[in-house]
Amino acid sequence: MSSYPAPARALVDAMTAAAAAEPARAVAFQGAPGAYSHQAVREALPDALPLPCFSFEEAVDAVIEGRAARAMLPVENNLHGRVADVHVLLPESGLAVVGEHSVKVEHCLLGLPGTTIAGIRTAMSHPQALGQTRKTCKRLGLRQQSAADTAASAAAIVEAGDPTVAAIASRLAAELYGCTILLENIQDQDSNTTRFLLLQPTAVEPAADAPVKTMLVFEVKHIPAALFKALGGFATNGVNISRLESHLVGNFSGAAFLLDIEGHPRDPAVARALEELAFHSKWVRLLGSWALKG
Repeated sequence: MSSYPAPARALVDAMTAAAAAEPARAVAFQGAPGAYSHQAVREALPDALPLPCFSFEEAVDAVIEGRAARAMLPVENNLHGRVADVHVLLPESGLAVVGEHSVKVEHCLLGLPGTTIAGIRTAMSHPQALGQTRKTCKRLGLRQQSAADTAASAAAIVEAGDPTVAAIASRLAAELYGCTILLENIQDQDSNTTRFLLLQPTAVEPAADAPVKTMLVFEVKHIPAALFKALGGFATNGVNISRLESHLVGNFSGAAFLLDIEGHPRDPAVARALEELAFHSKWVRLLGSWALKG
């Protein structure tokens, strides 16, 4: 799929028009209406106007260009790991991370109205969703077919009208495109959860008494034990690291690291750890701090 199927395009046009009328309420997300990113926006920000975008870059650009006030992007899944494109976009975008939200991924097998499981021969969805439902599809004898998006798959089966093809997508997608839910919760592991980050042009200052998470990115010097030395300050100052991810930079000549820590740069212990990190790194960039829920 290089564009949205017709049933999705109609919703995209309506949602885009609503966001254009009130960009201050708009939150950009990647995917067709009914995607899990759309669900994340609805759960975390019920009063927002979700703005569907075809790619992660388009969602970021919508915020930079003022067509949306914020963007909701997936950063990692507990079963399949990081979302690589977002890891590169985060530091390049210039946007600040101001919040996070986790969505429990509950895949449904969706068919055309009037169809039954007995008549389904093919299941269409995003490759990650197909991987997460592999055992169920095998048990049902379904051939898997890759598509660009879970929700767009639901729109595609409606557009095609083939009663032998089902989509693997969310309940929200079934609701939006008028599909029949043939089976619910077909994911192979019930713990399937995706974590999303909320981005906007300006950083926020969490309340002083709130538990806070901070995200930053840095590149270590190209010397022996550089990462060990760079992170040593967090251990000696009692600052917990909750996530560390690496990606190559340049011509395979170095590595940059995305780091989540518990605490705020204004905290004395965090400030000391960041000072030591900066000493052992080529550069350090803070991406944002935000209050944790509950």
